Amino acid sequence: MTSQDFCVLRWGMIEHLRNNMVTLADLYAQHMNISLWRVSFLVRGNGNFFGRLSGRYDPDGKGPSSCNLRTVDAVFQWFDANWPGDLEWPADIHRPSSSDNRGAA
Repeated sequence: MTSQDFCVLRWGMIEHLRNNMVTLADLYAQHMNISLWRVSFLVRGNGNFFGRLSGRYDPDGKGPSSCNLRTVDAVFQWFDANWPGDLEWPADIHRPSSSDNRGAA
């Protein structure tokens, strides 16, 4: 694998994770009848988090922002722990708790 291939793979992975986080945020906001800003504040303590991540809030004109893997993990863990019981988790997005029993026989 060349360094260019790695960069393309890495960028695709970042885009995939970003899109999944924004999808979860949008679904949660719609289901709970709250704004995306409110979801951002609940999840990250920053009302602009998902707006910046999606590029919907872009005051500096730089496009969608990114975040580190620790933040990605924290976001997925928050949604996993707080996902409404009457809302189906999207089938195409891995749910952290679905792999809690790894290694169990």
